[in-house]
Amino acid sequence: MEGVGRRGRQALRTALRSTGYGLWGSAIGLPVLLTIPLMVLVGVGWFLRIGEPLVRPALRWVRWLADLERHRLRRWGHDVADPYAGPEPLPGVARRELCWLPLHATGGLLLGIVILQLLIMAVHDLTYPLWWQAVGPGLQDIVNGWVSAESWSVAAWAPLTGLAAFLVWLLGGPRLFAAQCWAGLTFLLPGRDIDLSARVSELAATRAAALDAHAVELRRIERALHDGAQNRIVGAAVLVGAARREVGRNLEAVDPERLDEVLSRAQDTIEDALADLRSVVRSILPPVLENRGLEGALSALAADCPVPCTVVVDVPVRCPVSVETTAYFVVAEALTNVARHSAATTVGVEVQLADGRLLVRVTDDGRGGADTTRGSGLAGIVRRVEAHDGIVTVTSPVGGPTEIRADLPCAS
Repeated sequence: MEGVGRRGRQALRTALRSTGYGLWGSAIGLPVLLTIPLMVLVGVGWFLRIGEPLVRPALRWVRWLADLERHRLRRWGHDVADPYAGPEPLPGVARRELCWLPLHATGGLLLGIVILQLLIMAVHDLTYPLWWQAVGPGLQDIVNGWVSAESWSVAAWAPLTGLAAFLVWLLGGPRLFAAQCWAGLTFLLPGRDIDLSARVSELAATRAAALDAHAVELRRIERALHDGAQNRIVGAAVLVGAARREVGRNLEAVDPERLDEVLSRAQDTIEDALADLRSVVRSILPPVLENRGLEGALSALAADCPVPCTVVVDVPVRCPVSVETTAYFVVAEALTNVARHSAATTVGVEVQLADGRLLVRVTDDGRGGADTTRGSGLAGIVRRVEAHDGIVTVTSPVGGPTEIRADLPCAS
């Protein structure tokens, strides 16, 4: 039953997010729809040789609209690269964007409205018996206005039609949203004929980020060993040396209490050093990941978090060790930031494996204002994720809430 409930909550969250992102797509579709007659006029002017100066600004406007759609697709989790190698649109990309315009102006606009209408119809019909008598005859209808319901015999059917609309929205809404995204994923991604120099530069940057992350990790381990375990072991050696000198002076004059105190301090120092070494080793590759998997490891992090934390993990198979370790690091660092800086009262962790990518999402209701450029732990999250050719998105307006999304490629 717990698994069924978890899948149900996940389906509801997906449907709600699909509705929100679908409305976002419809909002983009409105200016796209108005742009089509503008582009027709520019095309006619270009053909007549009187509108050539308008071509370049018009293409820049189309590029801006297409970038809005690319940003929406990235926020959902799709890996949409920038197809522009420079400040000017490439001819091939411009053609693809012009093909995208009519598709999104029709399907993109309508599908988002349909998703919302299904939800509105479900709420309207499910609650209809509670209020239908309080409205005028012109408003007493169900099934989106197709069926008049001015009597109890008809109004009693409203919850059934509302339930049907809810199930269609719950199960079909994400599919309608995927259909809405089809045009953007087909025409707004870099084509095969686009110069690969941008991708080469991206891979070079990713390799540099991986090397930097590796160097930072080595420095962290060295610092942890030097400032922690090494200093404690040196202290223990000093205490043991003091105990030896105490015994060497005069065995009969040795103060047992003094000797026991020195040896006890040495023992405590060595135990602290061992604890530091265990901490460093666990930070390199947490054993809980190997023993309990990603869900168990994240649940352990949530249990140790001073802020009440909920964890939802939908990863039916084991991912590569490097991906699981990175996801664990993202959540651990994010929860640390929440505890130290956010003043949040709740935090949620969601991890989902979809389409060969591991999506990690950490949200809190704190004060917001998080910035990856301030040298905080967020910068470490960005370096670590980019080293795996992943994407990090941080949304944290002043006043909150804060959302950290990490998208990791996962060839599990």
